[in-house]
This record gives sequence, C-alpha cells and structure tokens, in this order.
Amino acid sequence: MPSGRIGDERSQTSLGIVASRNVGIAGTADAAYDLTMKRLAGRVAAITGGGSGIGRSTAVRFAEEGATVVTIDLDAKAAAATSEIAEQHGGTCAWYESDVSHHEAADEIANDIVERFGSLDVLVTAAGISVGKTVPDTLPEEWDDIFAVNVKGTYLWMRASIPRMSSGGSITAIASQLAVSGGISNAAYIASKGAIVSLCRTAANDHAPQGIRVNCILPGATETPLLERSFARFEDPTPYIERSLSRHPLGRFGKPEEVAEAALFLASDDSSFTTGTELRVDGGWIGG
Repeated sequence: MPSGRIGDERSQTSLGIVASRNVGIAGTADAAYDLTMKRLAGRVAAITGGGSGIGRSTAVRFAEEGATVVTIDLDAKAAAATSEIAEQHGGTCAWYESDVSHHEAADEIANDIVERFGSLDVLVTAAGISVGKTVPDTLPEEWDDIFAVNVKGTYLWMRASIPRMSSGGSITAIASQLAVSGGISNAAYIASKGAIVSLCRTAANDHAPQGIRVNCILPGATETPLLERSFARFEDPTPYIERSLSRHPLGRFGKPEEVAEAALFLASDDSSFTTGTELRVDGGWIGG
C-alpha cells in the first residue's frame, strides 16, 4: 500500500494513510478583515508538489486569498514547511506526504480532504521531475519515472478530484513553455509536459458540462529548485544559463510568485469563462 501521511498532532492509520482528525486553524481570527473580499474564500485547494518552487508559492498565495490549502509532496519536511508558511499568511492548512504516482494514495487523500474540510474545489498539479537527457541517453526507467510523476501524477489527481468537485471547480496543471517551443537535452520532460497540455484540453471538454474548468500554465524558466538542478548537471552551467536567459525577451528568469498569480487567476471566479487554455507565463519565450 502506498505511503502517505498528514502533518498534525493526533493521527490514526487507515489504509496506509495516517489521517489526522485534529486540524489546526490558523490565521482566520482577524475579524477586521472581510473574508468575503478574498478571491478564494471558502474554497479548499489541493496542491501537489507544494513543498517547493511554484507549488509552494501557489499555496502561500492561495492562503492569502482565503483558501484552505492542502499541500501534497513526497518530501514531508518541505510539505510541512509550506503549510507553516501558508498559515503565517492567513490560511487554514494541512499537508500530506505522498508519491503522486500512487493511485491508492491520491484517492484516499482526496477522500480525506473532503471528509475533513467539506469539499475539494481547486486542484493545482505542480509535482514534476526531469533528468535532462536526449532520447538515446534517456534510460527506459528514467522515461517511466518522469511520466509516472509528471503525467500519471496529473492524471491520478484529476481522476481523484473531479468526482468530488461540484460546479465551479477548477483544475490547473503546471506544464512548460517547452511543450510548445521544444528544447534541447530534455526529451522525456518536454514530452511529458506536452502530454499534460493535451490531457488538460480533453479534460476541459469532458467536464465543462459539469461546470468544472481545466487549464494549464506554461511557465518559462522559473527560479525554482528544479531549474537549479537542471543547470547543476553541467560542469560549467554559465553558457546554458546565458542561452536560456537570451530566449526570454524580458531578459530574466521568472519568479515562482509570478506563476502563482496566474494559478490564482485560473482558480478564482476571475477566470469563470476560461477553460481548455494554456496560459503562458514565459517572459515572452514562445512569442520571441
């Protein structure tokens, strides 16, 4: 049975998931702030890959806008840290340690979220990995690992979330500008991001009659641990950094907080007529 656990004080084990029933409420006692003014007030958001980078920034931004934020990550310490930061920004938060490629865990956690918080309204899938190799250099097991996390993980969390969503639900997958433009020495990662774009398009069509919107974001190179690891593969990363910067007409890398703003737009009612869309947050990479 796949492992997963939620970070709180009192827990009980059920089907391999340690599901706490003691949820701490943080940052919601300020009566001076009108909660109805917040764009995600009353909504419950699950964010995979929320332990760092775009996922963490999205969790924090959602918390600022009144959401109950549930962080899912393979790294328990990182997931717990995200929840702590999000709570400091006014959110009600919980976290789970889980491998997004395990279907039993996705279903059990989604069910537990609804049982504990009453609904599951927003999903952001930000978990992703890369090995940075060409097709001949990519081992079959590396290809499988990347597709298991990036594509299967997105599919599994959509599969677990959609039946539990009502009209007004929103799903946003983090893809990549490389899914459109292509790239070099990153075959499996780029192929996986292209698959995510196609998955979002068809899921948007399938579930529009239910009032559930499905979109994806195509970030450019963004200052995250994943980008740092990508450049660290090279003995001298400077030429690769310079090449990547030159592909962005704005002349810099993106910040995860900028991608989080796009995720907030897609999760909120501001985008109520937006589905099946690839929102580019790429510093002009594709257009350039």
